[in-house]
Amino acid sequence: MPITNLYGFGSNGSGQLGLGHSDDVATPQLCEWGSTGLSNASIRSIAAGGNHTLVLDEDGQVWAAGDPNNGRCGKGDMRTRNEAVFERVCFSDELGSQVDTFDLVAATWEASTFVTNSGKKAFSCGAGGRGELALSSEVSQAPAARMIPDFPPPDTRIVDIAGSMGHTVAVLSNGDCYGWGNGRERRLGEPSGIIWTPRKIEKIPFEVARAVCGKDFTCLAGSPDSGQHVVLGNDKWGVRSSAPDLLPRWKQIGASWGGIHVLGEDGKMLSWGRNDHGQLAPNGLPVLTGITVGSEHVIAKATDDRILAWGWGEHGNCGIEDETQDAHSRGWNVIDVRGSPVVAGAGCATSFLAANVNT
Repeated sequence: MPITNLYGFGSNGSGQLGLGHSDDVATPQLCEWGSTGLSNASIRSIAAGGNHTLVLDEDGQVWAAGDPNNGRCGKGDMRTRNEAVFERVCFSDELGSQVDTFDLVAATWEASTFVTNSGKKAFSCGAGGRGELALSSEVSQAPAARMIPDFPPPDTRIVDIAGSMGHTVAVLSNGDCYGWGNGRERRLGEPSGIIWTPRKIEKIPFEVARAVCGKDFTCLAGSPDSGQHVVLGNDKWGVRSSAPDLLPRWKQIGASWGGIHVLGEDGKMLSWGRNDHGQLAPNGLPVLTGITVGSEHVIAKATDDRILAWGWGEHGNCGIEDETQDAHSRGWNVIDVRGSPVVAGAGCATSFLAANVNT
């Protein structure tokens, strides 16, 4: 019968690839799982902080690997566990009931956010000296997961969530958008500053369907066929001034630390922002079926099932690079992996592929 395998490659100094060791790798290696093991469910999403990774599957189960310091992996500050393999995440809510199934996950550099109860509750854990935990200005450490109070508002659900180095944005079922964390340079709307609890991002002239976060900016998009979008925050690398007036009808949107990447329903890529290491879509790309965006790189699947990688790959997160070429002339690498792979996720110089393999 087919089973789902997850493969990781790239930066791994804290075991965040879940490979059972802490060495960087430039070719995909099979991830390892704790005592519960990965189910046969497909991977729904992957969220990555600076040195930790969260994997969410279609059954709502979450596993974490990497640096568990400050409780950021959702299992308390457990230095005795093997952080180099994926362990199942579960914790207790404010009433003492076990929470072990989830709808969405997001991560900042040292914190994690878990959405559960059909989008009606959110929990955070880890470190948040600039509001990353959304638990109030009095709480900058949460070694055990804590419910974010009074969020989302009544009669709404969280339908999308995104995080970057220091801020998080949640999209609600009514099209409103809330943010918390480092809100400098208006990346979380007005006024700028540290946002300690979820605050509505005002004056967005459309219902938000998707949010993505770069290091110093936020991109909000309307429905895929509306073309509507807005970029908030720092304009470094031209992420605001180079943005198109309208987006194409989109299938996926992602953000690196310094750029925005849009996969259209026609399989063509549109990207703008930082490109000093070839992060933007190279010329001559084939038609694509899916993308995932990391801190400064992109992993994509072509219609011919090839897995392509481009951008800043200094830790092996774009595969084995030809050192005789610079990033712009190289174009992209082709990544080999067993099975019929799909792009699963990417983080801070980390990349993940999922593949169904017959046993």
